[in-house]
Amino acid sequence: MTALLPLLQLLRLASPGLPIGGFSYSQGLESALELGLVHNAASARRWLADVLQGPVCQFDAAVLVQALRAVAAADAVELSRLNQRYLASRDSREQRQETVQMGYSLRQLLASLPESQAMCWPAGLAGEEICLPAAWAVAAQMLGIAEREAVTALLWSWLENQVMVLLKAMPMGQTAGQQLLSALLPVLTTAVERAISLPAAQHSNFAPGLMWAAMKHESQYSRLFRS
Repeated sequence: MTALLPLLQLLRLASPGLPIGGFSYSQGLESALELGLVHNAASARRWLADVLQGPVCQFDAAVLVQALRAVAAADAVELSRLNQRYLASRDSREQRQETVQMGYSLRQLLASLPESQAMCWPAGLAGEEICLPAAWAVAAQMLGIAEREAVTALLWSWLENQVMVLLKAMPMGQTAGQQLLSALLPVLTTAVERAISLPAAQHSNFAPGLMWAAMKHESQYSRLFRS
């Protein structure tokens, strides 16, 4: 039973049912659909693979790795620096609002769970807006989830949510969505390992096409998602 507990906590953290609002965001994918950049399964696969291997792996997940290590070392200064760096990296208003809202919701959730009642929130994040990777790192420590598994959970959560966007907005059938996930699982596996090993000097969220789509969403007339 005890040996299974970290796995069960991992499944909860990666679950689409985690009440932090991930289902309400598309992270620019809805605009890519509106603009015709994504229009079928093949173009969706290319888009998701490029974003996953690019900024999601080389920045979002890479910052999470650093945050996990800062939390493990009780390095409040480094954790605060990483949090501020991530917030400053958001290229659109909606993207910043998204990570702040999800970070806040995850913090509120942790405060309500019995297994984290006795654990203190890191001083480096006190009084600050909290990005999702920083909150995720704290959640992983509180729930007893190891580094590689925590990174995998974040990337899986991102990928599953992106496929759910396609199911709702492209549209794409559920079987086709699972086929797309199967095609991208090797990409996700590689992204996990790269994020863990990537030197800090190589962290990059440079993805002008994605940023353009994300910014276009702010003035998109008809939309289902908040980003």
